[in-house]
Amino acid sequence: MNFPYPLLGAGWYFAAWALWLPLFILAVLHAPWKSLASETGAARLNVWMGMVVLLVLFWSMKAGVKPGLDLHLTGIMLFILVFEAPLAFVGLNLVLLGVTLNGALVWQSFALNALMTAGVGVAIAHLIHKGVDAFCPRHFFIFIFLKGFFGAALVVIGIGLAACLLYGVAGVYAWGYLGEEYLPYYLLLGFSEAWLSGMLLTIMAVYYPDWVATYDQHIYLDGK
Repeated sequence: MNFPYPLLGAGWYFAAWALWLPLFILAVLHAPWKSLASETGAARLNVWMGMVVLLVLFWSMKAGVKPGLDLHLTGIMLFILVFEAPLAFVGLNLVLLGVTLNGALVWQSFALNALMTAGVGVAIAHLIHKGVDAFCPRHFFIFIFLKGFFGAALVVIGIGLAACLLYGVAGVYAWGYLGEEYLPYYLLLGFSEAWLSGMLLTIMAVYYPDWVATYDQHIYLDGK
């Protein structure tokens, strides 16, 4: 996601900085850093850093139809399931930092990009994660398909809807154009995101279950 400055008008970007800064501080303060700093958490720290680097590459490879109408895989649902919301939000901001340092984004739009990608994405992913736990039985296939597969697709589509809503409200693009020429691509992107996220989550849950913070073999497999 890229909201190039000053496509939406300077006020939107200033407001985004005012909202993003306290959210980022809260995420840093509530993130379970001890789980990464301990001797047993060393592997998870490597995974966390590796996911940040990998997503910098994925977010740098994007396609677009007009200024600000970019599309790319996000990896947000997978990040949430492996590390939960605070660590995922901080990590995704580091991804945006890497993309910005590469010159793909400008500093003025960093906060808005972070809110509309990491913020919206993490919020949707967290709601899906908690909603599935609340209303569905704890089963391995439910964990993989509802969270890792369908959840990943819904996160991407949700980000696309949020972007269209922002562009429409700001009057940057016509609602009809966004609905016909931009949003449908997010439906296709969601399918790709779902397959990639579901596949990687399955591999981790089967071979490296200790890496996945939201997964417990005893809960999801014992007696099933």
